[in-house]
Amino acid sequence: MAERPLEGRVTLVTGGSRGIGAAISQQLAAAGAKVGVNYTANREAADAVVAAITAAGGEAVAIHGDVSDPEAAGAMVDATEEAFGDDLWNLVANAGITRDNLISRITPEDWDRVIDVNLGGTFHVARAASRKMLRKKRGSIVTMSSVVGLHGNLGQTNYAASKGGVIALTKALAKEVGSRGIRVNCVAPGYISTELTDVLNDEIRGILLAQTPLGRLGEPEDIANIVRFLLSDDAAFVTGAILSVDGGLGM
Repeated sequence: MAERPLEGRVTLVTGGSRGIGAAISQQLAAAGAKVGVNYTANREAADAVVAAITAAGGEAVAIHGDVSDPEAAGAMVDATEEAFGDDLWNLVANAGITRDNLISRITPEDWDRVIDVNLGGTFHVARAASRKMLRKKRGSIVTMSSVVGLHGNLGQTNYAASKGGVIALTKALAKEVGSRGIRVNCVAPGYISTELTDVLNDEIRGILLAQTPLGRLGEPEDIANIVRFLLSDDAAFVTGAILSVDGGLGM
């Protein structure tokens, strides 16, 4: 792989200011990409990621917007292009939320919000980005599913449904745009060390580790490394793929 395989390529990372998204933003910038770091509410976190990237000699800008809003999704893509004065090359549709509960206790509002952000948000930004890419006949999109989207999980029917939908969306979109030189792939992380997993008690953590052949939780960088590869020309013949990055948990 080239040292900077994404040199100069304008890239939007939704949910790019925290956790896995922050690691992706920084990894792609280190690979030469010009990164739009999307955030919804926490401008301070986005600014911190941008500052870390620029301090390391990269290029990044904070991009505000709620992916569940179709107009905002389009505006994010436009703002990223305007910030760097160049056409969008890559999209990482990473933004997502959880509202976990048993199905008997999930409210319609919590169902709708998870679907709207995780699945609807992926659709909105992929739609806006692919329109740009189709005109150039090149580009790469990486969506973010989950081991839960592949195998389900207790208390996460809304999240599992949204992430399973992302997998189906990825495959369908890959078939639609492949003939125009655009690749679309999906990463399905397992349990990663972020704020979401920090709250797990020792018993639950022990169960997860016992079920994971590699015997550890993943790190955000484990996901970022795969995203960087999928966006690069080293993955030029990879599209419609669903890559599980879960330490073997899903086997």
